[in-house]
Amino acid sequence: MVNLVLNLVLNDPKDLFYFDDILFMEQPKEQLKDNTNPIKQFNKKNGLWKLLDELSIKKGITEITINSPNNTFVEKEGRFFLLDIKLSEQEIFEFTKEIASFNNKKCDQNNPILDGNLPDGSRINIIHPPFVKPTPVITIRKYLSHILSFKDSPSIFGLNEKWITFIRAAIKGKLNMIVCGGTGAGKTTMLNLLLQEIPKEERVITIEDTRELNFKIPNLVHLVAGAGSGSDVKSGITLSIRDLVKNTLRMRPDRIIIGEVRGGEIFDLLQAMNTGHDGSMASIHASSPAECLTRMNTIYMLAGYDIPMRAIKGQISQAINFLVQISRNKEGERIVSEIAEITGMEGENILMQVLARYENGQLISTGLVPHCMRKLEHGGLKRDFFNSL
Repeated sequence: MVNLVLNLVLNDPKDLFYFDDILFMEQPKEQLKDNTNPIKQFNKKNGLWKLLDELSIKKGITEITINSPNNTFVEKEGRFFLLDIKLSEQEIFEFTKEIASFNNKKCDQNNPILDGNLPDGSRINIIHPPFVKPTPVITIRKYLSHILSFKDSPSIFGLNEKWITFIRAAIKGKLNMIVCGGTGAGKTTMLNLLLQEIPKEERVITIEDTRELNFKIPNLVHLVAGAGSGSDVKSGITLSIRDLVKNTLRMRPDRIIIGEVRGGEIFDLLQAMNTGHDGSMASIHASSPAECLTRMNTIYMLAGYDIPMRAIKGQISQAINFLVQISRNKEGERIVSEIAEITGMEGENILMQVLARYENGQLISTGLVPHCMRKLEHGGLKRDFFNSL
């Protein structure tokens, strides 16, 4: 049984009760009946596989980090907690070898970085010695399969029914959206929620470097890039996200979804948004909508395009409608902290207005009405919606 080293992280006796009863509460059995844990098929004698098997039925864990044989943490609600568990160096190396094999990749001294997935869909990153000692360092982002839709999780990200109505209208109205936020803020979770609202008759293509997006739609294609040190062992062929985005344009998508924009694919995504692929979405690492715009400019330039800055900003302002900022509040809960609309350009500057901001524990309207109200109405939003907020 996995136990917390509570005396290292807790000072208040009330917390002891809280984490005994809530942090490691098992999921209800009815949720597990039709969800056989795929991790069970692996080495039952390896302590690391045993740990993952046990943690797979614990609620609320979002991250697992193995820093060394005697240093394993889990994250719950934005806080890390040390586990009272000891692994051997051999178990960690054997686990690394098995995960590399499962992902058809190599992870060794010559291929020291591995990005992949666990059998249950969780994302895993491993960095191998000699770049870390004495054992590989493992970081696992848990796959939260129990979050299905806004309907099943009506207050997720601090959103009330009215703002969920707005988001649904933006998606059905085929407005282009960027989800921005910091590490672990919940960008992928929000993207997954947004994707559940896409009409079922559309053709959607997702592009990621590690498979994390999960939604059901009949005409759906998942593309996964293979680049850098984590290349496919069998074929030796690697395709970047940009390669896949360019090919996607020949696959007749209604919408293109990119898990996270980090490089030259920004050019092709903006081109797609500007040439008929309305309703496309992506996520970008940024701490505010304004920083998100700056980061897009920077990514564009670092990709090596010889294009004037004004032209880059013009493409961004024409392609993107809304920026949805994800953050954590003081309690560590994931929230939508801002919703901003890009409205055009004035001189050398992209114009942006904030439609909603998180204040006093809720997302509050700023009183501004979106410029793209007509498209929102096509998505089902009432004309007087913002008068009632």
